[in-house]
Amino acid sequence: MPRSIWKGAISFGLVTIPIKLFSATEEKDVSFRQVHPEDGGRIKYKRVCEKCGNEIPYGEIAKGYELSDGRMVILDNEDMASLPLPTTKAVEVVQFVGEEDIDPTYFARTYFLEAETAGTKPYVLLRDALIKTERCALVKVALRSRESLALIRPKDGMLLMHTMLWPDELRDGSFAAPSADVSVSDAEVAMAQNFIEALAGDFNPDEYTDSYRQAVETLVQSKLEGAELPEEEAPQEAEVVDLVAALRASVEAAKKRREESGESTKKSKKAV
Repeated sequence: MPRSIWKGAISFGLVTIPIKLFSATEEKDVSFRQVHPEDGGRIKYKRVCEKCGNEIPYGEIAKGYELSDGRMVILDNEDMASLPLPTTKAVEVVQFVGEEDIDPTYFARTYFLEAETAGTKPYVLLRDALIKTERCALVKVALRSRESLALIRPKDGMLLMHTMLWPDELRDGSFAAPSADVSVSDAEVAMAQNFIEALAGDFNPDEYTDSYRQAVETLVQSKLEGAELPEEEAPQEAEVVDLVAALRASVEAAKKRREESGESTKKSKKAV
């Protein structure tokens, strides 16, 4: 069982729910070392003070808040622990909203909420009430030295908490929108709809894998064995002149892939 990263309580009106917080996700990216290519030695970095030139152990490094005039205010662990912020140990419910009301762009990280023994019944009460009302709890919480908005929602018999970015942390992406002068015909939209329907289905995350990570692992293994990797053909970029014709071909290809996928699934089931 993973270790909890935070302990506190949810303030649900006059009801208090003591909880533990656990990370719900872990990234499994490919990890590389920075090395000297001539001998494979790892590149190391030292934490050196720019004034005295001494190497400073990590445990002796403090936080410094630099003011606009260049002055530096030193903050230690005791200072940070004494922040006048009620959300450091309590999750404050500020509103109940529909899940569809929150733009997914706001979401940052996901956590499991586990009730402490004394909080099991009020935990279940909040969970069931959210399910019945089809609402989520919008809360404020302080984690990892910063306060965030967050959304608590029921899923699979438990409560999940999604931390959120603040509105001023979302960039204005209007520059990426196509010009209003660009339009498409009804026939093009209809064919695009056909393509969407040809690939429509229920989301099953187990059907997808990280091809990049697999390719890197294959490359590493080939290096160890001294074998050469087969060359992949680079995708050819073609200028699309007739959108309807291109989409029609895409629909046929999608239908063919789905049929082939269905056949391979049937064969694998028969083999089992």
